[in-house]
Amino acid sequence: MTGLRHILRALGPASAGARPTEGLRAGLGALIGLGLAGLFVLSPAVDLRLGLYLIAPFGATSVLVFAVPNSPLAQPWNAVIGSTVAAIVGVLACLAVPDPVWRVALAVGLSIAVMVPLRAVHPPAGAVAMTAAMNPEAIEMLGFRFALAPVAVGTVALVVIGVVYARLTGRHYPLRQFDDPNVHGTGDPAPPERLGLSEEELTGIIERYRQSLNLGVEDLARLLAAAEMQAASHRTGPLNVEDIMSRDLVCVGPDTPLVEIADLFRRHGFTSLPVVETDDRFLGVIFQLHLIDRARDDALRLDRRFGTALRRMLDRRREKPLRAADIMGVAIPRVTPTTPIAALLPMMTDGGCEAVPVLTQGRIVGIVSRTDLIAALARQSLTA
Repeated sequence: MTGLRHILRALGPASAGARPTEGLRAGLGALIGLGLAGLFVLSPAVDLRLGLYLIAPFGATSVLVFAVPNSPLAQPWNAVIGSTVAAIVGVLACLAVPDPVWRVALAVGLSIAVMVPLRAVHPPAGAVAMTAAMNPEAIEMLGFRFALAPVAVGTVALVVIGVVYARLTGRHYPLRQFDDPNVHGTGDPAPPERLGLSEEELTGIIERYRQSLNLGVEDLARLLAAAEMQAASHRTGPLNVEDIMSRDLVCVGPDTPLVEIADLFRRHGFTSLPVVETDDRFLGVIFQLHLIDRARDDALRLDRRFGTALRRMLDRRREKPLRAADIMGVAIPRVTPTTPIAALLPMMTDGGCEAVPVLTQGRIVGIVSRTDLIAALARQSLTA
């Protein structure tokens, strides 16, 4: 029975579960990518004169580019070079081998053999080679131009659309590089990712376990760091958010003027202020950085347009002063009172979030600042 259960598990899904919203994001990306490519670059009908037409492998490329943009197999080099090389091999096989079965097998096999040393493995490229081998009439007319159009042109179009779509939806494409600047623009790794391992050591781990086609160096660093953080959270004890949160909150309404908000920051020494409606229903949070950024942007814009003297006059005559709702952040992490404090670690260690609101049925009941979390961890380390 145990052996049967093991076999059934082995035949089941191997990837971790993903939220439905991620599936919608990827599906919408493929829809937009192929739609734009079909409208402005490639014709949905076969065009053997220009070669600018959609081919089936572009659907497989879309799955990689939009659904798994962090995969090494989805990167621009792999997609463009792998597909183009496979197209060239497919054309050669089509011209040299008359038997259709061996032509297809040779095209796909040789494509793989060429892509691996070029570090350009791209699964849809096998379908590109197969497409060329199965369409001798088209290859007779297009020849090696098939590798340029539709293959290279179409793949580049999908990659470019993928880059833009990833930026718009909060993803990273192309793959993060190990030495990319952190969120602060400096060369240090983000605090949760400081492993003490060099890029060469991480590369060695990937190669030793033969994962170079599945995982990038930077992704391995992030996964190891996340695993370390999760392991550390097991040692934080049974404390929940309600044990450490601040309860006596100073909140502002959405119509509170910025002058009043600045005064509250100065008077209380806070780094964040929750924005709520009259019934304590949570709307967002204003961090000091929001206030500073808005004041700086306004000053720069008015300086460029009117000069300092006129800017001061306009500031005095401003009819509709900026309000809390104009600068508050809404896309921030939220927790409940029963959330373990271990869950706060990844939220607050990357520098992007100074405080996390604590909500019950949409109403704010507390807030946990970074200072609260550090104090709780310090107390636990003293009592351990």
